[in-house]
Amino acid sequence: MYAGNEPADREPDSSARPPLIRELLLVVGLFVVYKLGRQAANGHVDEAYANAGHVWDLERSVHLPAEGAVQDLLLRDETLVHLANTYYATVHFPATALFLVWLYWRRPRHYVWSRRVLAALTGAALVLHLLFPLAPPRLLAATGLIDTGQVYGPTVYGATPSTDSMANQFAAMPSLHFGWAVMVAVGLIVATRSRWRWLWLLHPAVTLLVIVGTANHYWLDSIVVSALLAVALAALRLPGAEPVRAHLPWSSATGVPVAAAVSGAVGPGVLPGPRPRPSSSYAPPGTAGTAATAEIPGAAGTSMAPGTRR
Repeated sequence: MYAGNEPADREPDSSARPPLIRELLLVVGLFVVYKLGRQAANGHVDEAYANAGHVWDLERSVHLPAEGAVQDLLLRDETLVHLANTYYATVHFPATALFLVWLYWRRPRHYVWSRRVLAALTGAALVLHLLFPLAPPRLLAATGLIDTGQVYGPTVYGATPSTDSMANQFAAMPSLHFGWAVMVAVGLIVATRSRWRWLWLLHPAVTLLVIVGTANHYWLDSIVVSALLAVALAALRLPGAEPVRAHLPWSSATGVPVAAAVSGAVGPGVLPGPRPRPSSSYAPPGTAGTAATAEIPGAAGTSMAPGTRR
């Protein structure tokens, strides 16, 4: 949808780059609001566990794959599950920050668009956190899943979720881990032209397996955030290039649009060159001065009446 806006080898448009200090303050402010919003959703423990039971039952009723199947794959190797926990704990924020920094310097117009989409997505997610607190599957006994972060490490959450002052463990719906990862991939695919750019989709794919395998999110958390992201992308489109009329072919000699010249929209005397002689003016060799050329006064070979003054 947004391809063809800025080739990868073109210099960044510095005029589209917003002031650095303003952007730093804005991004930091958004991050603070994000953290405060998650904290504001604390204190709904009973509701979060009840919602978790409803989500688990809904997934089973629509025959979504069991989250336990992914966790079983990770638990086959302790190194693998440790890597998954590390990915969950360390990649989420740094990858998104590096994504925004690179866009700011190399693709300013794409940076503004991506920042707006991420802000809209995060704001919608915070509203849903408040309206629908949800305990992750690692805290719901009915799932039979284990908290791989607590068992194998590392973890970013406290051992007692109800008293965790660092993070809200009951804000599983939707998964911003997955939503931000998808936006990073989409943003880089749109902003670059390398034939390898589609490999950025590995980031959300790995993130999805990690958040499900570590029992931090349900499948439904990812489905909901994908729907929210789709709405944000539809509402906040990347600013397009110049109007179509600016890309019409131009005459190098006169600067007059070829389309306008052909249609006769321009006045006489400004056409790129002489019009081709109509086929009716053709005269066989040896017939110069025939009626075919007599219609053009002063032309070479023009036939004139005897006695007339040239």
